Amino acid sequence: MREPTVASLMTREVIAADVGSSFKDLVRLLEDNKISAVPVLDGGHPVGVVSEADLVPKEEFRGGTEDAPGVFAGRVTKHRWEQAGGVTARDVMTSPVKTITSDLAASAAARELAAAGVRRLFVVDSDGALVGVLSRRDLLKLFLREDDELRTTIRDEIFGRTLWVDPATVTVDVSAGVVTLDGRLERRSEVDIAEHLVRALPGVVDVHSQLRCGWNDTTHPRQTEIFG
Repeated sequence: MREPTVASLMTREVIAADVGSSFKDLVRLLEDNKISAVPVLDGGHPVGVVSEADLVPKEEFRGGTEDAPGVFAGRVTKHRWEQAGGVTARDVMTSPVKTITSDLAASAAARELAAAGVRRLFVVDSDGALVGVLSRRDLLKLFLREDDELRTTIRDEIFGRTLWVDPATVTVDVSAGVVTLDGRLERRSEVDIAEHLVRALPGVVDVHSQLRCGWNDTTHPRQTEIFG
């Protein structure tokens, strides 16, 4: 089964700013659209991002009129002071910006989000031009799949087409994304594979397995002689 990709989850209409956008226009862009950050584009290519945190230093340091941080101040504090004197997106943006491509698997995108510690990733094409944005909320939409849809996919795709198991021999119940499996398969390896595939299915919250097997093909015969 193919995993959903970024292309199927991302938001394609992206509100963005230009590197030359004024400070006031940036504030208005965030306020009017009720968003917390925008990508900054240069010729259609994302070169940075401006968030509310990048704009607040203007007030924190009173537009740069406060004394510059001392020599022992941290790098982050010095950067905020520099942002306070900025007048365009280029001056205040945080860069470089983290980007991904639309063919990336959803699970890989989730790992990228976690590793980067950001709320969103900007999606670019092969030329590096912005084509969308993927947020944490976009990924969470996977868990809104209907229980009946999950049940059908598990029964027909996993047991029927992937494992070649008669779906009638297995009971699949799904409630609020939690899957309960019951029934008897021929081999222990089939039980293990089935449980793994169901748990990895996008939209599944948890799996309770009561599957049984006719014989354990995962145990070496010699082990059975010694320990059996």
